[in-house]
Amino acid sequence: MPSGSRNPLVVGRVIGEVIDPFESSIPFRVTYGNKEVGNGCELKPSQVPNQPRVSIGGDDLRKFYTMVMVDPDAPSPSNPNFREYLHWLVTDIPETTGPNFGVCIYIYIGNEIVSYESPRPTMGIHRFVFVLFRQQFRQRVYAPGWRQNFNTREFAELYNLGLPVAAVFFNCQRETGSGGRTF
Repeated sequence: MPSGSRNPLVVGRVIGEVIDPFESSIPFRVTYGNKEVGNGCELKPSQVPNQPRVSIGGDDLRKFYTMVMVDPDAPSPSNPNFREYLHWLVTDIPETTGPNFGVCIYIYIGNEIVSYESPRPTMGIHRFVFVLFRQQFRQRVYAPGWRQNFNTREFAELYNLGLPVAAVFFNCQRETGSGGRTF
């Protein structure tokens, strides 16, 4: 980032509330249809009903990643007592720049531990955060007993994932909501 610019993950309180400070070290793209997720962009529930296409830069198929998608604002930003709500958990994702990386790769190569649940916020503007970790090795990961109160930091510690290597988030509110998140 250029000197003097502000990290959108800090401004959006992703760093602090969900993850610790880290240096992004790998290209990471999340795309719903033709809309690429950019930090802080707004998407409506009708734009995110199906799991997105995920691309991880690089070409070493011997490197694997774990990705989590969480909502730190559930059930509402003013009362986030389900923080973090787990929307998706995939492990053993190979590093690749191939054009076919996305939905099909998870079914055949990645290991979907918790299936994708589309965002459906009912109150306020929610942040939906994708966090990518580089795995030190392939290992068995167990699905949590429930989606609410997932903790990305504790999960990373439990499975020795270290700090994230990339992250991106979008804002979402119910279809009839208006306005945007201001910082």
